[in-house]
Amino acid sequence: MDNPDPNDGAASDALPAEDALALSPDVLELDPVYEALGHPRWRYLCYTLLEDDEWSLTDLATKVAAWEHGVSAADVTDCQRERVYVSLYHAHVPKLVDEGVITFDETTERITAGEHAEQVLAALRGMGASLDSDQEAHARADE
Repeated sequence: MDNPDPNDGAASDALPAEDALALSPDVLELDPVYEALGHPRWRYLCYTLLEDDEWSLTDLATKVAAWEHGVSAADVTDCQRERVYVSLYHAHVPKLVDEGVITFDETTERITAGEHAEQVLAALRGMGASLDSDQEAHARADE
């Protein structure tokens, strides 16, 4: 007994290319979502957006430094804050701005959720608790 060819008749059932579903430009592809979550500081920034959707860069630098050094925000030294601030300003914030995860106002140095933030935050919610529960708890805690 011959096995039927699964491709027989398939061409007639396929949608024409112009009718195929295309990704909306408002939808971020999976690779950038996972890339945005690939670095611990990027995840930390995203966790903070789950808590509050607007941060000053200085407040965020203080919060990240406290987490990284295992101290309270009040115990972060100026040097620790400055190192994190420079790193955020020159490397981490621009990357997340490029991906549309956050926006950054250069004048006020305010960070807010970007057009793709919800997709990244949804992915973070889905994998975060098992991935970095301590990081999430710290980022979302009021000090």
